[in-house]
Amino acid sequence: MSRLVAVCAVHRLLPDAGTVGITAIDKRAVDGPVKVGPYGAYADVQADRKHHGGLEKALYAYSQEDADYWASELARELPPGWFGENLRVEGIDVNAALVGEQWRIGASVIVEVTMPRTPCQTFARRVGGDAERGWVRRFSEARRLGPYLRVVKNGKIEAGDEIVVLHRPEGASTILDIYTGP
Repeated sequence: MSRLVAVCAVHRLLPDAGTVGITAIDKRAVDGPVKVGPYGAYADVQADRKHHGGLEKALYAYSQEDADYWASELARELPPGWFGENLRVEGIDVNAALVGEQWRIGASVIVEVTMPRTPCQTFARRVGGDAERGWVRRFSEARRLGPYLRVVKNGKIEAGDEIVVLHRPEGASTILDIYTGP
């Protein structure tokens, strides 16, 4: 069974050397049910909606299986939210998701896969700057990106909710097929 491990929202805005000057990548697991609407998880913030938010990138999903891979590679614990994700999931191959694929999460929320995450320098700084030189390339080459999601139907979700793939469009590309890299 595929399930939602955690729903994550911004813990705090952090100063960042990028052009926006702040980042909302510091996401942490939230207790209890969380409302989800067109712009994502209630109480979440997207400091740079041009690159990391808006309707087409309302939510970012990352798998526990991919997080476990990186925890081994980086020799550290990577709790839900560490990748800046809103949804930590398990039992679903998020990197094989088709563009246009729809998932139901819990009883009511429906989301649609729109595109892969493109790792950025803000993410690289979050990982550890000099300690992980070449992070953007390394993350890209591992092809463990996770998808951005559009919200098709609002509702509430919480950790433990089942994820059901409702629709996989025939002939659609996977998120990795359309990924062009850094």
